[in-house]
Amino acid sequence: MGMTITEKILAEHCGQKEVRPGQLINARLDLCLANDITAPIAIDEFEKAGAAKVFDREKIALVPDHFTPNKDIKSAEQAAQLRRFARKHQIKYYFEVGEMGVEHALLPEQGIVLPGDCIIGADSHTCTYGALGAFSTGVGSTDVAAGMITGEAWFKVPEQMKFNYKGKLSKWVGGKDLILFTIGKIGVDGALYRTMNFTGPVIQSLPMEDRLALCNMAIEAGGKNGIIEPDEITEEYVHLRARHAYKFFKSDTDAKYVESYDWNVTNMEPQVAFPHLPSNVHPVSKASDITIDQVFIGSCTNGRLSDLRLAASILKGNSVAKFVRCIVIPATQLVYRQAMEEGLIAIFLDAGCAVCTPTCGPCLGGHMGILAAGERCVATSNRNFVGRMGHVKSEIYLANAAVAAASAITGRITHPEEVAK
Repeated sequence: MGMTITEKILAEHCGQKEVRPGQLINARLDLCLANDITAPIAIDEFEKAGAAKVFDREKIALVPDHFTPNKDIKSAEQAAQLRRFARKHQIKYYFEVGEMGVEHALLPEQGIVLPGDCIIGADSHTCTYGALGAFSTGVGSTDVAAGMITGEAWFKVPEQMKFNYKGKLSKWVGGKDLILFTIGKIGVDGALYRTMNFTGPVIQSLPMEDRLALCNMAIEAGGKNGIIEPDEITEEYVHLRARHAYKFFKSDTDAKYVESYDWNVTNMEPQVAFPHLPSNVHPVSKASDITIDQVFIGSCTNGRLSDLRLAASILKGNSVAKFVRCIVIPATQLVYRQAMEEGLIAIFLDAGCAVCTPTCGPCLGGHMGILAAGERCVATSNRNFVGRMGHVKSEIYLANAAVAAASAITGRITHPEEVAK
């Protein structure tokens, strides 16, 4: 019996010819990742274990992105702990404020995560890197501590699901809409501890940044990982960025899936996830009477250059509605610079947006965009749980960057076509 791409990657990293769902394995790691919230716990456990050094200083990434630039003394202390650890162990991939970005946008951009890799991160959205054809998954901080010491992690090989998308996407519809649609169909636990294999002609035509957005939210369906088989689009993205060797894996035609879905998405509208779950999904046309107080364009889901270009194409020549705040946060320093050079930042400023340095801040209710009681926000991020961005009586609506920008102009959730010129 054949294997899927995930099973092949895990088999190679545990030194076996094949692996099967349910099997417990120890796998060799290509990267351990942690941020300013999760790394301090991992560092504490690393030191409690009496470890003298990390397994490989070039296979650890520390990215202080959640509460940075530091919002208070506690967050400053956490970031300082990362800094001291990185200096002591000469961690190659430590990114300070001014060079860092939102981790799941930064690491693919920098060529640190690559096809065929086995990656763990103390952040649930580590599943993003499956867009490159890697096995990547979120784990606890103690697992990262063990990984930094041993260079290995244990896994139960996940069951495999297949999602096949056919047809042709409409204008204003992309990877974010595909994953919201999918979560809406199967629920927030529909892929619990399973691999979500994204396939089909629609996926094959998706640009890399849309693929990253798609795989980023696999965890919102409970997935252990999301993954897309690498192809020419993958090669074009990684070959000039790669910092180490990489390998393309493909699923066998006789690989086994516990569930398969086939959807024709030709007439799909932009999707909006209503409060308070990513699965509470509706087409944007069903949300046009919902007024808003804030728009957030950014995060590890939709803060990349293509997202900013999309938002700017809507906002150009328009203004943010009175009494609405529109916060734009480029996901990395490079994205910020490119957006500036292309004139996108000027478009945002002319429209009345606030443009901020790279940070996860608003997404997790950390800083730079907290909601008050009763306020509503359209966000391009990945979660809309109760209290996620501030007060427990606030509301978050998840959407793509075009819907977010259009909504900022009208002050209510709006289809981009309504304001596009």
